[in-house]
Amino acid sequence: MQFKQIVGQHAVKQRLITSVQENRVSHAQLFLGPEGSGSLPLAVAYAQYLSCENKQPDDSCGVCSSCRKYQKLMHPDLHFSYPFFAKHKDDTAITFIEQWREAFLANPYLNLDNWRDNLEAENKQANINIAECHQIIKKLSLKPFESQYKILILWLPEYLDKEGNSLLKIIEEPQPNTLFLLVAQNQDQILNTILSRTQLIKITAPGYDDVKDYLLTEHGQPESIAAEIAYLSNGNISEAIAMTRQDSSNYHTLFVQWLRLGVTNKVIELVSFVEQLSRMGRENQKNFLRYGVNFMRECCLLMAGAGELVHLPASELETAQKMIKVMNLDFAQAISDELEKAHYHVERNANPKILFLDVSLQIVKILFFKTTPNGAQYMPN
Repeated sequence: MQFKQIVGQHAVKQRLITSVQENRVSHAQLFLGPEGSGSLPLAVAYAQYLSCENKQPDDSCGVCSSCRKYQKLMHPDLHFSYPFFAKHKDDTAITFIEQWREAFLANPYLNLDNWRDNLEAENKQANINIAECHQIIKKLSLKPFESQYKILILWLPEYLDKEGNSLLKIIEEPQPNTLFLLVAQNQDQILNTILSRTQLIKITAPGYDDVKDYLLTEHGQPESIAAEIAYLSNGNISEAIAMTRQDSSNYHTLFVQWLRLGVTNKVIELVSFVEQLSRMGRENQKNFLRYGVNFMRECCLLMAGAGELVHLPASELETAQKMIKVMNLDFAQAISDELEKAHYHVERNANPKILFLDVSLQIVKILFFKTTPNGAQYMPN
């Protein structure tokens, strides 16, 4: 993995490269960023750059012996630790290393659900167990084999329970030229004893333009589809990749039709529309609802006079400007709340017909009867 293969994150890439060039490499670093932001591929690209035999000013060379091994995740001085779904108490990350390599090489932006899909997880809970902690200590007690550094990339340290305290000594006093690169999404869920021993590298979600360009160049998506997915994914590359593999439905047309049926209170047509939504499939339903939440957010920005922050294509922007004439901020927020609740329930396999009919009736209450939620009751606005 090279830096040039990672979407956006130009400032972070430069910071990492500069730390190596100026010999300011901290032995324990925490790459903290939201899901799909690129924290994991950044850590791998950084490790490859550190081990590269012919470092370039802005990236690893990609062709030396070390880089070729990194590209297959098979370098003897590169180690991974990650949550897994143990079948036996002595299972460690090594038990699942082939699946891990396959999953990462297929999608460096993978999330825990993607990882679960590569394993026979059944209903087991993911964690990093005490056997894995002991294995980490054992591996990192040895000197580097080929490169200057021996590097451990620990993905999702949030899944280290109190067993993680067994790693404190080796994190604080590692062998010479041993690096810990922790890759996390939620700082609050990491053991404070580990957190206090790391240098924080904060990573933000890539911007709309970066995601769109990535979809155009790397996934060959048409301009309109790339723009819609970049908008829907909200900087989550993992979600964006998943959307490219799903049906390319026109969520905008569907969503505006739904709102118009709510404004006019055409209940019979709404029932027929609910039938259509219920047949879309769970992932498309989630994407449709996510699009609705994002569209309502953009409407709120327009109503608040922050049009310069809106990122809608021209045709959708025109529709949004028409829609805000029949609603106010309270109505838009109320609809957005209903959509977010519906997304939550779709993820948990709620009956789609019942769910979308309920949301449709709530939209009618808001847009036709001009009411907004007040606790469990709807009061006139």
